[in-house]
Amino acid sequence: MRDVSTILPLTTSRLVYGIGGRRLIDRVDLTVNRGDRLAFIGPNGAGKTLTLQLLHGLIAPTGGEVRWAAEDGVAGGRKRHAMVFQKPVMLRRSALANVAHALSAAGVARSQTKERAHAALARFGLDHLAGRPARVLSGGEQQRVAIARAAALEPEVLFLDEPSSALDPGATRQVEEMLTELHDSGVTLVFATHDLGQARRLAGHVAVFNKGRIIEHGSTREVLDGPKTAEARAFVAGELLW
Repeated sequence: MRDVSTILPLTTSRLVYGIGGRRLIDRVDLTVNRGDRLAFIGPNGAGKTLTLQLLHGLIAPTGGEVRWAAEDGVAGGRKRHAMVFQKPVMLRRSALANVAHALSAAGVARSQTKERAHAALARFGLDHLAGRPARVLSGGEQQRVAIARAAALEPEVLFLDEPSSALDPGATRQVEEMLTELHDSGVTLVFATHDLGQARRLAGHVAVFNKGRIIEHGSTREVLDGPKTAEARAFVAGELLW
């Protein structure tokens, strides 16, 4: 009998997503194992964000498939993967209420949502933001609340799209510390980033995307220090890819 205590591995087979006859994601084969720290890197428009959305189930593939070890990434009666977007979506309410709303939407009993929301913010030292309107927080504060909100759902896998793209170095460090703590607690991380330094700090493996395909995939050090393909070498060197 298949063990569904974990939703991993996650695999894709010849994954395709197209619109209007154009393939934006083109036959992507990928495996995410438990405990991975996988970074998607590559130029703008390469397919990183679309692939994250396909893995998380926000959009449906037009070809190929996404397979979880537990069907649809659901185990124990709940979805066990979450996603944090490049620009967090904050409801017009307090930071605490934003976290509580996510818990309620996930089916957590109303009697537990406030306590769990407080615990999620406290876990990352965000208690002082609990009563503040989420939409007036700084960009870094909003992103940290968004990560705490996702963590409150107790995901096994966390997808993140450019988690610190618009943040200053201090806020970036705080976000990376949160992600490191989450990984240390057992959360598998899959994230897109343009920051090769961030990939080195956070990722064990990287997948290099270009024109909707993975052109190189391997350990972070192996790929960034000695890319094998001409496209990956150009990207790592800071050259434009067309």
